[in-house]
Amino acid sequence: MLLRAEGLAFALVSAALLWESGPPLATVVIVLVAPDLAIAAYALGPKVGAATYNAAHTTIGPLLLGGIGLFAASREMVEVALLWLLHIGADRALGFGLKHRTGFGHTHLGRDDE
Repeated sequence: MLLRAEGLAFALVSAALLWESGPPLATVVIVLVAPDLAIAAYALGPKVGAATYNAAHTTIGPLLLGGIGLFAASREMVEVALLWLLHIGADRALGFGLKHRTGFGHTHLGRDDE
């Protein structure tokens, strides 16, 4: 429950900051959908699929991108980072966690069917 609440906090803070920034709608749609394209890597097997999905769904990427964006004074980079973090936070809040190699439904939050 705590990890889901943490995800919700990431999503809400990201959404609030994005509300103030107002990125273009096309950017919003593309970035919110992009991390889930990593699911296609499951066609190469559960090990590759889980690693690829997890790489797209950890907070490391958006935090690094956001930090670089702040130092580079790039509003667009910060917006993409916040959208990415919003996606991850919403996934966590809904119970979609990082994947184990044992199957797509096995996550660090438990089984998807629990």
